[in-house]
Amino acid sequence: MKRRHFVKTTAGAAPLIACFPANLSGMYREFSKDSLEKRTLGKTGEKLSILGFGGIVVMDATPQQASDRVKEAIDYGVNYFDVAPTYGDAEIKLGPALKPFRKDVFLACKTTERTKAGSRKELEQSLERLKTDHLDLYQLHAVTTLEDVETIFGPEGAMETYLEAKKEGKIRFIGFSAHSVEAAMALMDQFDFDTILFPINYATWHAGNFGPQVLERAKEKEMGILALKAMAKRPWPEGAEKIPKCWYEPLSNPEEASMGLRFTLSHPITAAIPPGNENLFTMALKLGAKFQPLSGDEVTAMKEKGAVENPIFQFPMKG
Repeated sequence: MKRRHFVKTTAGAAPLIACFPANLSGMYREFSKDSLEKRTLGKTGEKLSILGFGGIVVMDATPQQASDRVKEAIDYGVNYFDVAPTYGDAEIKLGPALKPFRKDVFLACKTTERTKAGSRKELEQSLERLKTDHLDLYQLHAVTTLEDVETIFGPEGAMETYLEAKKEGKIRFIGFSAHSVEAAMALMDQFDFDTILFPINYATWHAGNFGPQVLERAKEKEMGILALKAMAKRPWPEGAEKIPKCWYEPLSNPEEASMGLRFTLSHPITAAIPPGNENLFTMALKLGAKFQPLSGDEVTAMKEKGAVENPIFQFPMKG
């Protein structure tokens, strides 16, 4: 049996998130010698690994490759898996590969459908593809506009599916991912979600004013906070040779990638999902196993580095 070390303090001890560097004193953290750190997920009672497995990692993989990639993540202590129908054949590949471990992992899925009928259809399809009778977390996916929010909560909107599916036992928790500050804040005004999945990145934070206000609000609501784009650098420069499965230029140098991950995980969030490129994901696993919060000097260095970047998201939203 692995020896574990537990850290727990009161949530009231945490300073304002906007005053980064915010320390991690308000989080329950669990350490294991040979495994990724785990943290609590808001009020859910769940404890997730600080790195999650994004389904794009197995998109277009062979069944054996998918099994190998899932097993590698499990061996590092990953217990949080996230996928969506928009990730090509990822659900189809992830379902069989994850089946041997299903009872021991936290499985999240998402839908971009905004209506009741559309979201119900995708929910049932995802359950079938993922070889499971329930999802631990079901999320509104990539909500960006206020029109999206209005449709979701309107008559015959997607939220009706979520509430019904929870009563049916097909989903346990309800969350959302958002690609704009405007949509994220509006969603949190409308409903007490269990979780938020949002880009928390050194460049969007410092150069884009994108993130602090959302994290502050989510923390006030005691939501579970999950992060995207920790290893994003900037939009791809014109003519650049792009890395597969990355729509942005990632931090592909291990030292830079480590700093990007550490910036994100030094905030009081539960977990970050690395890029879907399988090689970058493997690198992230190795870096995550050595995670240490940023020092004061490193915080200053990341602020200076991020302030001059071209962020992939910003607030207010353009156009």
